[in-house]
Amino acid sequence: MKWIEWAVVGVLILFPFAQMNQFETELLRKTMLLELRYDAALDAAVDAAAQALILNADEQKESRYESVKRIAMNKEAAIEAFYHTLYLNFGIADDPIAQGVLRRYIPAVAIVGYDGFYVYAEEEWIDSGNQTIMGTAWGLKKPYVYSDTAGNSFSFTLDEQVLAYAAGTYSWQEGVRSELSAAAIPLLRDGSLFNQVRQSTIVQALQDELAYRINQHNEAALRSGVSYTFTLPSIPLEDWHNSIQDVGVIAFLQGIPMGSRVYNSYAFGGSRVVKLPEIVGARKGEMKVYYRRSSNYNYPIEETFTSEQVAAQKGYMPLP
Repeated sequence: MKWIEWAVVGVLILFPFAQMNQFETELLRKTMLLELRYDAALDAAVDAAAQALILNADEQKESRYESVKRIAMNKEAAIEAFYHTLYLNFGIADDPIAQGVLRRYIPAVAIVGYDGFYVYAEEEWIDSGNQTIMGTAWGLKKPYVYSDTAGNSFSFTLDEQVLAYAAGTYSWQEGVRSELSAAAIPLLRDGSLFNQVRQSTIVQALQDELAYRINQHNEAALRSGVSYTFTLPSIPLEDWHNSIQDVGVIAFLQGIPMGSRVYNSYAFGGSRVVKLPEIVGARKGEMKVYYRRSSNYNYPIEETFTSEQVAAQKGYMPLP
């Protein structure tokens, strides 16, 4: 057989493999692009939720304790913004059926609050007609609680504000850790250890509750025809610690088919969200003045502003 004939035979043998390789490469490229699209959609949704969480909140519900991390929250506005943004980015804003399908791939959404967290997931309750109802709803607030071996108990927050029970004196104390350091509780006297325990307690509480909720979601998913087994994904500890620096939102999107793979991801939103100082415009005699609401001035308030610049543009003069 001549070499040209061998070449033809070789091409005939290798051609199907080359075609298959090209097909797999193209499929992989499309899968990666689809994954990037889903990532962007999920990131946008949690960011929108985090913004709606604080922008639509009732400020009258805030505590008197002044901390930039203690922020009034509107959970309903947050979850509405989350789904609305997600639907828009998936191109199903006007398709209720597709929206219902997509929701089956969202096992849980959590809000990290200042002194506790909430999870939006499958809930079961009894209605007024004594019928068992199953649907997605906000669960009860879960505090960040911890007990040491000596019987002392702590209710942590996202900063060093703490409510502590001293087992030795049978007494409760509340305040900033540094102000309670003289208490008969060793953990309050060590700032570094306190923050280590505080962070690990918050992260563990979130992980345990989310794992439980996601496992519950499996039952509902099976009833709706989703065969994927939902589990809490492996999230780096650094990501967890970053997520509990401020009030924010955590969401999971899992099990969406992508060719030979399934999409399984999560997103944190709202990191570094802080409360803006509220500027008030008031009357000091005949003069229009502005100052921060946290100041000790007590002049008749006429307007409120989001920045000093806006107040100045309206003709108000600053007070020290």
